[in-house]
Formats: sequence, C-alpha cells, structure tokens
Amino acid sequence: MVVVAGRGAEPESGAERVSILDREAGIRLPALLASPDSDPSVDEVRLPNRPESAKTARMLAEAVLRGKWNLPAGLTDHGVLLVSELVGNAVCHTGAVRFGLRMYRGRGRVRVEVRDPSRGLPCLLPVQDLDTSGRGLWLVERLSDRWGVDLQPHGKTTWFEMRVVEPS
Repeated sequence: MVVVAGRGAEPESGAERVSILDREAGIRLPALLASPDSDPSVDEVRLPNRPESAKTARMLAEAVLRGKWNLPAGLTDHGVLLVSELVGNAVCHTGAVRFGLRMYRGRGRVRVEVRDPSRGLPCLLPVQDLDTSGRGLWLVERLSDRWGVDLQPHGKTTWFEMRVVEPS
C-alpha cells in the first residue's frame, strides 16, 4: 500500500487526508491518477517528509510520464530518476513537514517541480568515483536539459526540464 497525502484544507482533527493506492494489487499506472489529489499534472501533490515519499513520487511520475503522456521509455526512466533525486533532497535537506510535486507538459518539453518551505539552496558538488552520496544534482545536471531553483517568499521550487520530441 502507498499513502499519498491529499491537498487542500486539513481536517479539523489535524489528521492528514490521504488517498490509498495499491499497486501490488495490479492497479495499472494510469489508475494511480484516478484522484485529482494524486495527479501532479493537474495540481500539486503534497507528500509527507518521509523516505518512502521518494517511492510514491517515482510511481506518480511514471504514471504521468508513461501512462498519461505516453512518453518514450528512456525519457520516462530519466524523468522518474530525477524526480526521485529532487524528492530525496527535499526529504534529507529541507526539514519540511511536507513538500509538493508538480509536473507540466508544454510544447516540446516536460517540466517537473518540487516545492518545499526551505530557502536553503541546493548545491551541485563535484562527484568522485567512490562517492556514496551527493550525486543527486549531478544526475539532474547530466540527464535534464535545464534545471534551476526559484526562490519563493516562503521556500523554493527546484525544477528540471527535459525536451520531448513531438510526433510529426
């Protein structure tokens, strides 16, 4: 079972509103997007700051890239990996209670954003062969066409874009 935090107002009890998605039960990828609360191409999906949110974000990204937008496998695989890296950075380095995942498709491009309440800027570090961490932004730099960080009044949005060859 995967728990995806819902967006919108919190219930008065303070409990988190959730959608339960069961991939192991054979739900096909587009079915993950059955609820607007779990479709980052429709609206921002809010995820809790837990390590398992990286898996949830990967599943949602794959559902959008492969299932909804029908993008090629290589582009989808790179996009899913980069989503995982940005979410991993948000989980490890921001101290956020929650962060947001949003995906856009424009003419000839896909843009993925991860929004968190920290104004601390991510740092692209040099990577050595034996390094066991610190490769996230290096991968984003290598596999995306563009990436950056937009500071907001209360946080930041870290994003990447990949080119999509549109069918003729």
